[in-house]
Amino acid sequence: MLEYLKEKNRAWAARKVQADAGFFKRLVSQQAPEYLWIGCSDSRVPANEIVDLDPGELFVHRNVANLAPPQDANYLSVLQFAVDVLKVKHILVVGHYGCGGVAAAVDGVRRGLVDHWLHPIREVCHAHRHELDAIPERSAQLDRLCELNVMRQVRNVASDVFVHEAWARGQELRVHGWVYSLADGLVKDLNVTVAGPEEIGKPL
Repeated sequence: MLEYLKEKNRAWAARKVQADAGFFKRLVSQQAPEYLWIGCSDSRVPANEIVDLDPGELFVHRNVANLAPPQDANYLSVLQFAVDVLKVKHILVVGHYGCGGVAAAVDGVRRGLVDHWLHPIREVCHAHRHELDAIPERSAQLDRLCELNVMRQVRNVASDVFVHEAWARGQELRVHGWVYSLADGLVKDLNVTVAGPEEIGKPL
């Protein structure tokens, strides 16, 4: 079963050792990433590859439409581990243009459980309805909604108690919002970085 993938795994591991004989020995000994990536599950958005980092350099949490909902125990567990144990310095909330989850949230088609998961995006859409309605093309509307969703999730992360406790003890920690373009492979910084509690209320 899946021999093709197993063969690719063996070839990948061999290339890593050929380029750096101690690569896997270092991975076994410790994990010390400076970054937590909160991104979309979309298979076209491979976190480590996009920023050209090796295993061990990027702690990753992915879900449909890159959400950071304050009631989700999975996301919160990752966040707490990244902040309290790994002491990451940067949290990157990364959406992407052409996100199927964002489109599904607002297309009116019912899909079941995922509709509940995507509800926060519908809330963002409603809150920014006038801005979105002023955009004539549907694809451009959805691109903007992808950006607005990232901005909302940045605020969610920056508002979390684990992040506030880190700031209170003087830990260096910044929350960033990016959007990745499938069309050219580049990330766009939305310039909504939050570096402390006093910056949460600033306009995003």
